[in-house]
Amino acid sequence: MDDHPVVVEGIKGLLRPEAGLQVVAQAYSGIEALSILADQHPTIQVAVLDLNMPEMSGIELARVIRSRWPHIRVLILSMFHDHATVAEMLEAGGSGYVLKTANRAELSEAIRQVALGRSYFSHDVAATLLQNMHIPAALEGSRPAELTGREREILQLIAQEYSNQAIAEALFISERTVETHRRNLFTKTNSKSVVGLIQYALRHKLIS
Repeated sequence: MDDHPVVVEGIKGLLRPEAGLQVVAQAYSGIEALSILADQHPTIQVAVLDLNMPEMSGIELARVIRSRWPHIRVLILSMFHDHATVAEMLEAGGSGYVLKTANRAELSEAIRQVALGRSYFSHDVAATLLQNMHIPAALEGSRPAELTGREREILQLIAQEYSNQAIAEALFISERTVETHRRNLFTKTNSKSVVGLIQYALRHKLIS
C-alpha cells in the first residue's frame, strides 16, 4: 500500500515471478486500504505498508490492522530507518521492516518470513535497533541471558505480536503463567519495553 502508483506497480512487478506469492489487492491511501481490508481480509496474510500515505500514516494504519485484523501481518517498506521510526513501528504492531532499496530476493524473503509469523528486518534496520540499545554491550556481557525453552518460545511469540491470551492458547498454558514468563524475560534481559526486548533478542540472535 503506497500513494505512488509507480512504486506499487514496481513492487507487483518484482513479486510476479515469485512462486507462492500473490498480490491480491492494492491501495493508494490508508482509508482505501481499510476499505479493501474490510472486504478482503480473510484472503490477506501480509500487508506491505509505506510509512507516508495520504489520510493516514503507515504507523497509524498498522495500529488499526493489529486491532481489527490481528491475523494480518504488517511489513513496512520505507526509505527511512531512524531508530524512532522503527521503534514506533514495532510498538504499532509491525512484524518486519524492509528498506525500499531491497531487491526482489530480500523483499520476497521478508514477506515469506512475516507470513510465517516471524520477524524480519533489513540489515540496516537491524543495525539501527542494535546501535540504539539502552545497555552498552560491554555492560551487558558477551553472553545472552540464560532463557528456558519455554521463555524462548514466549519470546518468539511476543516478537510476533501475540497477546498474552493468544500465547496461552498457542502453548496450552494459563495467561497467569504467560505473564510470569513475560516478567522474567524483561527482568533477565533488563528490558523496559517490547522494543527493548526485541532489540535484545536481535542482538543475541534469539529471534530471526
